[in-house]
Amino acid sequence: MDGMIVIMLVLCLTFLAFSLRSFYVYLMKKKNVKEKMEKDVKVFEGNQKKESRWEMLIAKMFHYADDFSGIGQRVNFGSENHDVHKWLIQSGYPYHLTIERFQGLKMFMGILGLIVGGSALVLGLPFATFAVILSPLIGYAGTIIWIKNRAKKRQEELSYQLPDFLDTMSVTVQAGVGLDQALRDIVPYFEGPIKEEFGRFIQEMEVGVPRNEAYQYLLKRNDSEEFQLLIKSLIQGEQLGVPISDTFRQQSEEMRKVKKEKVKEKAAKASPKVTLITTFIIVPSSMLLIAGLMIINMFNQNRNIFQMFQ
Repeated sequence: MDGMIVIMLVLCLTFLAFSLRSFYVYLMKKKNVKEKMEKDVKVFEGNQKKESRWEMLIAKMFHYADDFSGIGQRVNFGSENHDVHKWLIQSGYPYHLTIERFQGLKMFMGILGLIVGGSALVLGLPFATFAVILSPLIGYAGTIIWIKNRAKKRQEELSYQLPDFLDTMSVTVQAGVGLDQALRDIVPYFEGPIKEEFGRFIQEMEVGVPRNEAYQYLLKRNDSEEFQLLIKSLIQGEQLGVPISDTFRQQSEEMRKVKKEKVKEKAAKASPKVTLITTFIIVPSSMLLIAGLMIINMFNQNRNIFQMFQ
């Protein structure tokens, strides 16, 4: 009987020791996961700029658009839900806009334009009749144009930042750092869409999203040609076993060449525009100014320009 008690006591102590060890392992893993998540949040948020008062005012005004979201969903001329979803993704969801809020925002701006036009009509301002008709249309269409331009500028900024990002990644990977760790180390030092997109990519990888699927999400969120080419090259390089550092270096060189060609193309297109402005605006204005001075001089008995103002 005493032997049975001793055996039970030993077993209890053994199980207690195993349970304490398991609890300690749990606490250590919890601590590691917490530190890793805090690091990833810093990657995604980083040194974000504080919103200015103007931006805070705009964001607060956008909340009033929620009251018109139902009407905006039905009046969807030029702004179908799938199109709005695409624009919001590519623009990085400015001011935390959602599809419903954006649909309400365009209606809110249209109603605001109607109020402005009606006020001009009541006050009897010039062209008030046209303002009543055009102001709501400008408010409605201007909101759609604004989000489109926002998405376009963000994609252009993404393409502009890629060469420097790829050079940094190439050097880091060549030094022996893995791709995921290199992204965690480098992304916080960048600003704008590069930081947002790859920060989200890191978070998706951390929560267990397969790498190929995370790459596909990057492709869906952005339509920049340079960015699409980079992600597709990474996918192909991973499948074929091509060194990632070589992929980054080649893509960086190719993107810089494309950027130079685009600058030359813009310069070539700017020359005819400058010529048109010079021919139809500056030259006629100069000739009218000279002719006017000559006429004034004739009617003022050929006095010089300094005597005319005496």
